[in-house]
Amino acid sequence: MASAAAAAAAAAAQCFSHASSPATWALRQRGGGAGAGVLRLSSRRTFSVSAAAVFDNQNREWVPCFSFDTLKQRSAVQKVKRNAHGWLVGGSPDCRYVIVGGGNAAGYAARTFVEHGMADGRLCIVSKEPVPPYERPALTKGYLFPLDKKPARLPGFHTCIGSGGQRQTAEWYKENGIEVLYEDPVVAFDGKTQTLKTSSGKILKYGSLIISTGCEASRLPEKIGGKLPGVHYIRDVADADSLVSSLGSAKKVVVIGGGYIGMEVAAAACGWNLETTIIFPEDHVMPRLFTPSLAKKYEELYQQNGVKFIKGALIDKLEADSDGRVSSAVLKDGSVVEADTVIVGIGAKPVVSPFEAVGINPEVGGIEVDSLFRTSVPGIFAIGDVAAFPLKMYNRTARVEHVDHARKSAHHCVEALLTSQTKAYDYLPYFYSRVFEYEGSSRKVWWQFYGDNVGETVEVGNFDPKIATFWIDSDSRLKGVFLESGTSEEFSLLPQLAKSQPVVDKSKLEAVTSVENALEIARSSLQSSASV
Repeated sequence: MASAAAAAAAAAAQCFSHASSPATWALRQRGGGAGAGVLRLSSRRTFSVSAAAVFDNQNREWVPCFSFDTLKQRSAVQKVKRNAHGWLVGGSPDCRYVIVGGGNAAGYAARTFVEHGMADGRLCIVSKEPVPPYERPALTKGYLFPLDKKPARLPGFHTCIGSGGQRQTAEWYKENGIEVLYEDPVVAFDGKTQTLKTSSGKILKYGSLIISTGCEASRLPEKIGGKLPGVHYIRDVADADSLVSSLGSAKKVVVIGGGYIGMEVAAAACGWNLETTIIFPEDHVMPRLFTPSLAKKYEELYQQNGVKFIKGALIDKLEADSDGRVSSAVLKDGSVVEADTVIVGIGAKPVVSPFEAVGINPEVGGIEVDSLFRTSVPGIFAIGDVAAFPLKMYNRTARVEHVDHARKSAHHCVEALLTSQTKAYDYLPYFYSRVFEYEGSSRKVWWQFYGDNVGETVEVGNFDPKIATFWIDSDSRLKGVFLESGTSEEFSLLPQLAKSQPVVDKSKLEAVTSVENALEIARSSLQSSASV
């Protein structure tokens, strides 16, 4: 493989022989070993030319490409045909990687390109947003804090600050030679010609394409008031800014939906001292994760903060006042809840347009990919919320709408694209929430969950402040674990438990009253399993 790469790099170098003489060419290998992802030949005299072989993991071959940078004599390379980025590649006139979408996954993918030295002049991000990728979870958390309680604002939470990385502002993308097309989403796609068309009419040709379009908020129908002024959905900074403006003058807030979005924005509304009501059709909040007992603890905490719950209820319509702004929510049973601000959090759906032809998973939605995030079309990948991928641990196809998966899938995909990596993506489901964190809050909430919430449950703790829930299957294996208000050491234990799935003694867990003791039992089970 290394010799093939060297040959490809040399072939690219030959294209520059007329411009590089009498400079000498030297081979530099990037990444180490025969499986290196990039082999590069470079020449430096009055100008810099680099020729490279890039490993195309989709097609399992090395592809020649080259670029140049003028150092002193720009005229020395004028004869070389190039595109706007200064790159050519075998079979592709543009030699660039294109990421469609400007969310979390795009930012982390860009970082991985930079880490491999494959971003400068070769990577383009096409985004509908007016700003570079940012850590989207902030929009329903710190961004909604009252203005006098230190709310989060850009550029404070651009990727990759959420995982302890560098804050990638617009300057970062420029410095690393990454072209970002802002507010110019892709509207058409042609896989045969490998071209994209943006809303402004730009035609982009790609060598490899990464679809990172994420999800869009599910909306109430317009005919029942889903688009009335004062009705909000949260997916981007513009949505959050609009909501903050409404909260500043609101008195009565109705939140539709008892899931993540509903619980987080309701907690934020409490920070504004607003009369807040959550309406949802299920029997308890967070029904996809919380047990009824666990949900009751959180519902009581919210009620202590003034939040009202209307359970088992469906929205019939939203009504407007004389000036056209939302004024109330009418339920199917005819009851009316007054509101001057309504926040809808009823889920999200993957943004697959205009890439439907790439292949949609009929069960979970989204674009179907393999364990390296390759779609059915060579050279096209999908990552983040939009990807329907093999969840190896549980032997099923999943589509995970979470920032943790967005970050990890982006890194794994780009690693597979740029190197000879063939290791399957092995994701451990992880969810978390942090609410009531604004200044002056009497109780901050921070929980984490790892694994799969299947099997019987054991709940330990009195929620003052800790509580833990363990999911145990019929073989006594620990499948999932939830912890509220843990220490950093305790939280770090959770993924180890969920990944290893040790056999635990359910009766021992049921016999203890403290979370600390329960976690120690689980830790001992983990150690026992490791020694077998």
